[in-house]
Amino acid sequence: MKLRIACANGLALVGLSVAGAAAQQAPPLMEVGRLQLAIVSVPAKGSEKLVVTSPAFSMLGDIPLQNTSWGANVFPGLKWTTGPARTKSYVVIMQDGDALSKGAPILHWTMVNIPASVTHLDAGMTAPPEGAEYGPNIRGRAHAYMGPRTPPGPKHRYHMQVFALNTTIPGGSQNSYTDLIAAMKSHVLASGELIGLGQAPPADSAK
Repeated sequence: MKLRIACANGLALVGLSVAGAAAQQAPPLMEVGRLQLAIVSVPAKGSEKLVVTSPAFSMLGDIPLQNTSWGANVFPGLKWTTGPARTKSYVVIMQDGDALSKGAPILHWTMVNIPASVTHLDAGMTAPPEGAEYGPNIRGRAHAYMGPRTPPGPKHRYHMQVFALNTTIPGGSQNSYTDLIAAMKSHVLASGELIGLGQAPPADSAK
C-alpha cells in the first residue's frame, strides 16, 4: 500500500504495508492506567528523583523487538542514579500503562531487595544480582523479565520504575503486587522512571 503524506514542499510518497502502518501508530492520548502506576501509588517522601536509563532505548523511544516477548525476550538493561544516603534497597517495577488487568496496569516484571550498592542491571541479565530477588508479575510470584507483547494497533507505554527504599521487602510481601505496594508505602525515599514504547511487529514477522 502507498500512502501520500503532505509536507511543506509538496507530497512525499511513502511505501508502507498495511500491517507496518498499523504497528507504527502513536500511543493513545489518554493512558488508562496512569493513576494506578506504582510511581503514583507509592510516591517518594521527598523531592529527590532517580534518573533511569537503558542502553537499549531512550525516554519514549521504541523498545527493540529483541527485548519484547514478540522477539527473544532479552532484558534490555537498566541503570539509575544513586539514591539518598538512607537507601537500603531498590525495587524495580515494570508496568504497561495502556492496558489494564483487573483494574490495574499489566504488571510485566518486578525485582526487589536490590542492594543499595547496585545501580545497574546488565543487558541480557538472566538472574538477579546477589541479594536481589524476582518479585511478582501478572503470572504470579517470582517471575523473570517478561517483555512487552503489545497487541496490533497503537503503541503502548511501558514504565520501568525504580524506587529507593529505606528498608527491604520481606518474603511474605512478594506474593502479589498488592502485597508489594503495601510493603513499600511510607518507605520510598526517591523514585524515577524510564518509559519505552512497545508495538506489535508486522504480521509477516510476528511469532
